Amino acid sequence: MGIVINQSIKNTITTYLGFFIGAINTLFLYTNFLSKDYFGLVVFILSTANIMMPFLMFGVSNSLVKFYSSYKTRKQQNSFLVLMLFLPLLIIIPLGLIGTLSYEIISHWLSKKNVIIKEYTWTIYVIAIAMAYFEVFFSWSKVHLKSVFGNFMKEVFHRIAVLIALLMVYYNFITVEVFIYTLVVIYVLRMLIMKIYAFSIRFPKFSFQFSFKASPVLKYSLLIIIAGSVAMLMLDLDKSMLGQLIVIDNVADYSVATFIAIVIAVPARAMHQITYPLTASYLNNNDTASLNDLYKKSSINLFIIGGLIFVLIITNINMLYALLPEAYNKGLYVVIIISVVKLMDNLLGNNNAILFNSNYYRVILIFGIVVIILAVVLNLILIPKWNILGAALATLISFFIYNILKLWYVKHKFNIQPFTIQTFKVLLLIIALCFVFYFWEFSFHPIANIALKGLLVSVFYGGVVYAFNLSKDISALIKKIVKL
Repeated sequence: MGIVINQSIKNTITTYLGFFIGAINTLFLYTNFLSKDYFGLVVFILSTANIMMPFLMFGVSNSLVKFYSSYKTRKQQNSFLVLMLFLPLLIIIPLGLIGTLSYEIISHWLSKKNVIIKEYTWTIYVIAIAMAYFEVFFSWSKVHLKSVFGNFMKEVFHRIAVLIALLMVYYNFITVEVFIYTLVVIYVLRMLIMKIYAFSIRFPKFSFQFSFKASPVLKYSLLIIIAGSVAMLMLDLDKSMLGQLIVIDNVADYSVATFIAIVIAVPARAMHQITYPLTASYLNNNDTASLNDLYKKSSINLFIIGGLIFVLIITNINMLYALLPEAYNKGLYVVIIISVVKLMDNLLGNNNAILFNSNYYRVILIFGIVVIILAVVLNLILIPKWNILGAALATLISFFIYNILKLWYVKHKFNIQPFTIQTFKVLLLIIALCFVFYFWEFSFHPIANIALKGLLVSVFYGGVVYAFNLSKDISALIKKIVKL
């Protein structure tokens, strides 16, 4: 776990820096500098682009990680990388032609409930392409076990750029309309910088004489388009459907709430940058013992770290909303529900990496289609009934079923599971601290309240984790921090 812990710590710091800047943008700048309509529009554009992105990517991000370590000669690796560069164009070009010819029909359909969307429909496609190729170049660097710079670009770069653009709106250097177009520039620029970095690690030698069997790669890529899209669709489907089913300013409320909750996913996002290629390597070498060890360690480590963030969010949720404009106070219960969803994801460890990089990846296609259909149906039923709370409940139910299916299948096929007695102990700790600290408020300013309660929770939580040695990796990290 040495390289995992090393790069995971760097990626976690980078990712939290990105989320800190994102918190400033989402909770304070967007909410004060843009109207709720335009904030909702930004969320809708980015969420819909995120949904399109995995399809435009043609499964290349997952294919790079799965197959690269299985090719041993430089010639095979070169021809494989070239194929990965051009595969997305098989979808991007035809879809672009269809979109151009049918632009009026598509834009009219998307803006049926909210007219504001119509003028900016084309930005969704361009941002989706930039996102797709960014992920391709990021995976290019990850397979060489270099994830830190890519993680900075993924988590920090565009958020800093958006912060600057929002300040330009506030000081009237640009209009809100120009800000929307600036988003397109930001995502394209991020993709180009990632391309330069990826090629600096290994520049492709363009040759279309493939020195490896391309059919398994193409087959995997085709299937993984849907299978690998499930997580992304599940993350942004609710926001996109909210924009279609109810007034778009509700998307702004939902976005603020989910942003607070999604902070729990940061450690997992950071660790997965390095556990994905390691998992693929263990699977390619049939190293089941190392795979089982990584599965359990990634689960308990992410559950402990995510659990602390979960407790901090739940116990400070009222004070967090006291800091926001009153117009955004409808999302408190959404935060709690989505926080549970994100904590469940952490508990699974590198489960996704095992399924995506094994010979059983096809099952994710089946599970994914079933769960996406379920999510769409639940959103259609629950959003008109309970608004943004309905969207959150639909997400919770869908993710719970999806995660249970994935846990069962890995256990069934590999006879490994991520849970130990330590998992149960951490769960008890999380529940106990939530009940103890939720009703305990200080009569200070909300920021001072959050800081003091956060410090008390963190010290107590870390002390229990260390005293009972709930994770050897985290106990060693705490010991190192204390010595400093």
